[in-house]
Amino acid sequence: MSDMQMTDIRARFNISYGNFKLDVDLTIPGHGVTALFGPSGSGKTTILRAMTGIERFAGTYLAINDEVWQDDAAGIFLHTYKRPLGYVFQEASLFAHLNVRRNLEYGMRRIPEAARRVSLDHVVALLDIGHLMARQPEKLSGGERQRVAIARALATSPRILLMDEPLAALDPKRKEEIMPYLQRLHDELDIPVVYVSHSPDEVARLADHLVLLDGGKVVGSGATAELMTRLDLDVAHGDAASALVSATVVAHDAEYHLTSVEFSGGRLLLPQQQATIGQSVRVRIQARDVSLSLAPQCDTSILNIVAATVTELSADAAGQVMVGLDANGTRLLARITCKSCVAMDLVAGKSLYAQIKGIAILK
Repeated sequence: MSDMQMTDIRARFNISYGNFKLDVDLTIPGHGVTALFGPSGSGKTTILRAMTGIERFAGTYLAINDEVWQDDAAGIFLHTYKRPLGYVFQEASLFAHLNVRRNLEYGMRRIPEAARRVSLDHVVALLDIGHLMARQPEKLSGGERQRVAIARALATSPRILLMDEPLAALDPKRKEEIMPYLQRLHDELDIPVVYVSHSPDEVARLADHLVLLDGGKVVGSGATAELMTRLDLDVAHGDAASALVSATVVAHDAEYHLTSVEFSGGRLLLPQQQATIGQSVRVRIQARDVSLSLAPQCDTSILNIVAATVTELSADAAGQVMVGLDANGTRLLARITCKSCVAMDLVAGKSLYAQIKGIAILK
């Protein structure tokens, strides 16, 4: 088996539920975070259930890196309790009669000591729950309960972590509270995560790889930054359309409370960040926050202006056009009016300047 095969997750499911049919054949990275994204009823949670083995679906093939968990053609089926996986639901589902420590120990005891790859101390520190260990679940906030639920899943030393909209039941404040911990899991643990979400913001902040689902079929699969700017996909249209940019922190301006980052297309100024010089960051630039100019502007309040080339154009909402841009190897999107597009005579290959009004730093 090649190194590429050794680090892949292969999943082939052909499942029918009444009028719904899931027909997918996926190869996704065996590391980092893969997001399953699509409208309700597109098959996201069904894929997670098939991966757990809770239900045995005929004609299934599933291999996690170098281990085959199900191959019906070869008569292989690993029961759920034998699959080294962690599962985090929308609701924390903690054992109400056990305190936090005993909830974590319950998960850890499932795994023989020799097979434990994640220490309980590491999990507790990673999710910052040391001060909660003696509390009962009813004494925890929604965000704290979900952090404990994630810790319990990780305490089983899983080969893969499945997360089914883990932030859906939380209010915006609690979501922001828990998001940095999810980002720490991404950065510090070498455990592949399959993450189901309806939220473009969560996908942009967490996912390395993106699988787009619609009607039980895969309509796109690839690097998140690439798929989010593909104009043949719905995710690159509408008010939430955005581009992800990988950048490096290069300077801080204490006087004006700004941070400078560099990417392939140039330098961007952001509101001051708690980040070190040389740190890699991911920034999100929404298409609605990008305007276009045929000449560089100087008498403007917009600080971030980069040279770019039009790569393609696609109709968006009524009276709107989505413009694909290449900023020296980095893909951007601009959502402008059809009238502006005609007035500027925009066509593929045209050089211009992207004026970026807003940038969100994600990690």
